[in-house]
Amino acid sequence: MAKKKLITSALPYVNNEPHLGNIIGCVLSADVFARYCRLKGYETLYICGNDEYGTATETKAHQEGLSPGEICDKYHEIHKKIYSHFNISFDAFGRTATEEQKEIVQDIFKKILKNGYFLEKETDQYYSKSQGKFLADRLISGTCPKCGYDDARGDQCDGCGSLLDPIDLINPKSVADGKPLILKKTKNLYLNLPKLTPLLKIFQEKEMIEGFWTNNAVTTTHSWMKRGLEPRAITRDLKWGIPVPKEGYEDKVFYVWFDAPIGYVSITKKAFPNNWKDWWKTPRETELYQFMAKDNIPFHSVIFPATQIATKEDWTKVYHLNSTEYLNYEDTKFSKSRNVGVFGTDVIKSDIPSDLWRFYLLINRPEKNDSAFIWQEFFDKVNNEFIDNIGNLVNRSLVYCCKNFEGKLRKVPYTTQQQEFIDKTINAEVKITESFENVSLRDTLRQILLLGKTGNKFFQDQAPWVKIKEDKDEVQGTVNILVHLIKDLSIMLHPYMPETSEKIQKMLNFKKLSWDSIGNFTELLDTKTAKPEILYRKLDEKLVEKYKNKYDGTIKEDPWSRIELKVGKVLEVKPHPTASHLYIEKIDIGEKAPRRIVSGLVKHFRLEEVLGKKVLIVSNLQTAELSGVKSEGMLLCAAKKKKMEIVSTEDMNIGSIAYREHEVPTPKNKTITIDEFKSAGLRTKNGKIQCDDENILIEGKQLTTKKLMNSKIS
Repeated sequence: MAKKKLITSALPYVNNEPHLGNIIGCVLSADVFARYCRLKGYETLYICGNDEYGTATETKAHQEGLSPGEICDKYHEIHKKIYSHFNISFDAFGRTATEEQKEIVQDIFKKILKNGYFLEKETDQYYSKSQGKFLADRLISGTCPKCGYDDARGDQCDGCGSLLDPIDLINPKSVADGKPLILKKTKNLYLNLPKLTPLLKIFQEKEMIEGFWTNNAVTTTHSWMKRGLEPRAITRDLKWGIPVPKEGYEDKVFYVWFDAPIGYVSITKKAFPNNWKDWWKTPRETELYQFMAKDNIPFHSVIFPATQIATKEDWTKVYHLNSTEYLNYEDTKFSKSRNVGVFGTDVIKSDIPSDLWRFYLLINRPEKNDSAFIWQEFFDKVNNEFIDNIGNLVNRSLVYCCKNFEGKLRKVPYTTQQQEFIDKTINAEVKITESFENVSLRDTLRQILLLGKTGNKFFQDQAPWVKIKEDKDEVQGTVNILVHLIKDLSIMLHPYMPETSEKIQKMLNFKKLSWDSIGNFTELLDTKTAKPEILYRKLDEKLVEKYKNKYDGTIKEDPWSRIELKVGKVLEVKPHPTASHLYIEKIDIGEKAPRRIVSGLVKHFRLEEVLGKKVLIVSNLQTAELSGVKSEGMLLCAAKKKKMEIVSTEDMNIGSIAYREHEVPTPKNKTITIDEFKSAGLRTKNGKIQCDDENILIEGKQLTTKKLMNSKIS
């Protein structure tokens, strides 16, 4: 009987939103394997959550003027929204600042203490008299002893990049208040890793082989062990964290590296209070698969297993350790502070379906070397390797089936060539299954794409458009095989592209997500497919430069920040005296006197269709003379080809100002030119009026159109 699959992804830290490298490095990779395991019928549990304790949380809270708890609440919701958009199928996504975490961490601590695996050491640390506490390394600044940079932090100098000990800093002071610090002795507890080394080595060498760890996990772990393990502090002189239940340690908390991995257990317990031990205390029945980027390897291959061993309890420990290299951005690194790279909320705002993001991240997964997110490559791979391949196979096969056989799959004998193709396909699918079992995620996806190409070649080689004139049964056989292949592809793609899988199965009138169905070339016989639809339109190559410029870190003026849009009511409309295509309107926008605005609406709307209507006005547009009449603004419409729709604001108050979501309405004092307005690129997306992918609101209500759902606003 197959063992249960317990799957974790490294707990994303809560002090910022995740970028694409964070997402592929842990949660997305684990999601693919979890979805595969469920398809295979394995009993599966996928656990993740936010890592919330530690100095970084305190620092972020200080920067934003919030408490650590408030900052955790804020970013936990941001993380959940991003992972939901990516369709990450957690069985539980929790957090570490919980009572369950406190209970389990303290219980583990007490067991290790009883077993004699802690040491107590006294060291000198910097203390702030003004704040009445010891300061974490990142909260200390001073002059770097190596390069003289005057704002080095206690752990690293941003001037020369050197790693530092806070004691080495010249003129150390508090980052928070700039006041000088004093050295003060303090005691802390250390996990005695040298004492645990013999048992840890036995565990590592066994699991590395049986659990086929990734190469970088093996080399990193060997490097740590060869260098020799030293005692590692598990307590700190901080306030934000789990209290240490030991006399003399009342003002200390556990070091975040000690409590964070235990978060996997506490999150499971909080979500499944009655059976969490069935997963975490059953090592002979459960295999633990852990996904992370390479910087997290030592915590999962050394520290967490050593902690578990030190309790002398029968814990489920890591079986397969799956670690990626880094995903960079273009030719640099992701940086939220410098606005470099794509972060989770950027993906949500984009027009690009989440499955296409998933596809590119997974086909470009940095498994053996660092890789980079490159916009041109993103568009190329989506268009050429997926849409022109799988998308083409699905569309051409199902369209042909509907056109020539009314979508029906009737049983017919197969030719020798057709049977050979089925046999080769089944053999390829067996290899895909083996690759999945080995957690070779990128290679498995490549094999699935290759199967799509094989299907397209089979379609061409069979030339059904020629043979249908001679032998309709043979062509029916070709169609039967192609539709069954598409069915198999829909299942194999599900771990990578779940929404795409669902789309394909809907077109097949087939809803079955089971790996056992793969290789069955008869189960759709005597069924009828639905009307086929195009899976995805190709990504527009012209947008590559736009996206590159948007996320390249350069400071750009925001065109929207100069624009003022107001609600107005049309009080009077009359034809222009000399220009037959123009109306002259008097519009009340909440000022002392109505505005006179000239609009080119005659060809699209009768005079009575405009009169009395509440509209949206560019209220700070420079006065312009149109055919001899001065116009004091512009009435906005949605426009597409020769169609036009007035932007309606009927349920809004006259004079109300438009603003972007997450902003506040702000009057503008300066006038703008028509070119400045056009540079903002206002448009509708699925009926919502947006600027640069952000929704435009008035009085908390989304500005919308009813007819022209995807158009320009002018």
